[in-house]
Amino acid sequence: MRARETGILYVGVTGTLEGRMAEHDQDLCEGFTKRYSVKHLVYYEFHDTFEDAIRKEGQLKKWKRAWKVRLIESMNPEWLNLFDPTTGEISLGPADVARESKR
Repeated sequence: MRARETGILYVGVTGTLEGRMAEHDQDLCEGFTKRYSVKHLVYYEFHDTFEDAIRKEGQLKKWKRAWKVRLIESMNPEWLNLFDPTTGEISLGPADVARESKR
C-alpha cells in the first residue's frame, strides 16, 4: 500500500510555516505530530488573514480522507516532502511549478 493510503494526515495552522516544520522535524512539538512522527509537508495554503486560515482548517478537518487526498494530489501528485530540513525552505508543489513555468 502507498503511504497516501495509510499514512497520517495532519491539518494545522501556523503563522510561520518554515518554523513550524522545523519544530516538527526536530520533534519539538509535543502531542499528535510527535506521537505519529508527522514530518513531511505534502500540501499547504496561504491565507490573507489568520481567521481565514482557521476557518479553512475547520473545514478540512471535517473532510473525508479521499477529499484530502485529492486536494493534496492537485498540488503534489507524488506526495513529495515540500519541506527541506537541511535548508528550512518550503518548495512549491509540482503542480504549482508546472503552472509557474507556463506563465
